[in-house]
Amino acid sequence: MRIAFVADIRSPIARGWIEPFIEAGHAVHIISTFPGEPLEGLASFTEIPVAFAGAGRGAASGSRAPGGARAIGLRSALRHWLGPLTLPGARRRLLEHLSHLDLDLLHALRIPFEGMLAAAVAGRVPLVLSVWGNDFTLHAVSSPGMAALTRQALKRADALCADCARDLRLARLWGLPETSPTLVLPGGGGVDRAIFRPEAPSGWAPGARVRAILGDLPPDAPVVINPRGFRGYVRNDTFFRAVPMILQAVPETHFLCVGMQGEAQAERWLPRIPTPEQLHLLPQLKREELADLYRRAQVAVSPSEHDGTPNTFLEAIACGCFPVVGDLESLREWVKHGVNGALIDPGDPRELAMAVILGLQDGELRRRAEEMNQAQIESRAERRWTFEQAQAFYARVLGFAGKGS
Repeated sequence: MRIAFVADIRSPIARGWIEPFIEAGHAVHIISTFPGEPLEGLASFTEIPVAFAGAGRGAASGSRAPGGARAIGLRSALRHWLGPLTLPGARRRLLEHLSHLDLDLLHALRIPFEGMLAAAVAGRVPLVLSVWGNDFTLHAVSSPGMAALTRQALKRADALCADCARDLRLARLWGLPETSPTLVLPGGGGVDRAIFRPEAPSGWAPGARVRAILGDLPPDAPVVINPRGFRGYVRNDTFFRAVPMILQAVPETHFLCVGMQGEAQAERWLPRIPTPEQLHLLPQLKREELADLYRRAQVAVSPSEHDGTPNTFLEAIACGCFPVVGDLESLREWVKHGVNGALIDPGDPRELAMAVILGLQDGELRRRAEEMNQAQIESRAERRWTFEQAQAFYARVLGFAGKGS
């Protein structure tokens, strides 16, 4: 199959989706909306920046965002209001580039702005859109231009992938034709069970950075991990306000805060923590490093106000963490409150603290939750299964569009 992906090449989610198609021998082309390093084994790679791509930080979109960094919040507003104005030129470049490719399928990984860009090719090649967690609930409603472009992209799409059933429902409301094929799969290509599992794989040895982090933790200390970093839709203020309440109930708890090292907002919270040495502000970590920390933690926290099915959530439960997450429709597809996790008001520090305390103190609850969550990962999110479902979906889309396979 000859497939082109319009994607942010920096994004681990995009790379996770694309890599299995390269490994399976498909001819894969990438049109990246941000500068970045191409994957190995591509048929071609080009960059078509859109919506001020590359301005400011070089982190992948969504990997670090507001909550404390005012500049990032301003940049989001700039992209929402002025980003649509950059699309006409980018669309012309895309059409010119695609005129030199012989494709079976074009897949845009995310609606803003990849799907909005790819909407220009409607009718020329079958177009699949992927919805990521905040495309409808945050981005589509952020400005009139974003709303109009979201509707346009959905009306022009031949098929749609989402990481939660909620977004299939919302996609129809935003204009996806009722006849368009749809599929629900983890957006990042599924969970790699060779890495994310409750027990470390045979022969696995943590790297030096992880050994240093784990070395700062007392051997028997309870551990809570917050893997979300700073994003505009994650209520880290709620998390930090909950920490003293958690420490009051479970004083020996240590907190691992991924992607928060060097963040001024996080550092401002340290003086408000009774034992700041138990709050560890960590840099961005590789997948293998995160897996080691998930295995050391008992509870994973994600107080988000907008989300689909976050990769961090899937990877944390795959490693055995008890999840404490925002009470969102998308996450209710995975979590039954008090059974295999906790659903909390992301703006309520006390509710978050009580859920974390329960997760730390009730070992039997954690055991039952882990058993249920392992079964869910195997049946709904395992990487190889996810790829097979995606590959079959592409073939179905080609048949629906009259191209065959």
